[in-house]
Amino acid sequence: MNPNLIFIIFLIVITSICDASREILTKFAVNSLDTNVDGFKKAAWLFIQLIMIPWVWLGFLISILSLFIWLYVLSKADLNFAFSVDSMHYLFVALASRIFLKEKVGLARWMGTFLIVVGIILVSLG
Repeated sequence: MNPNLIFIIFLIVITSICDASREILTKFAVNSLDTNVDGFKKAAWLFIQLIMIPWVWLGFLISILSLFIWLYVLSKADLNFAFSVDSMHYLFVALASRIFLKEKVGLARWMGTFLIVVGIILVSLG
């Protein structure tokens, strides 16, 4: 396999890990608040509370890092290839949700995630 292709795949995996990390951090932040919002004032207060949580800012910084890596990837790889491999974040989110959030991931979800990974492998080889 081409060393440049391996490096591009590595960078795409990093962006997928960044995306999954951002989602987990955001979920941590939201879980720490009462999200029962039934009006504009409560929604505004929820927003203010969210932007004061460090997890949200860390997720934002990770998103910026991911964006810069992604822009580099797009300058070196075809979009259809990069976007297909970037689907790896489905696997990372499922794993991180199970490990860090203690969420139950059912058999159907694991099977779907497995099929996505198989598809990513096929796209990478093609």
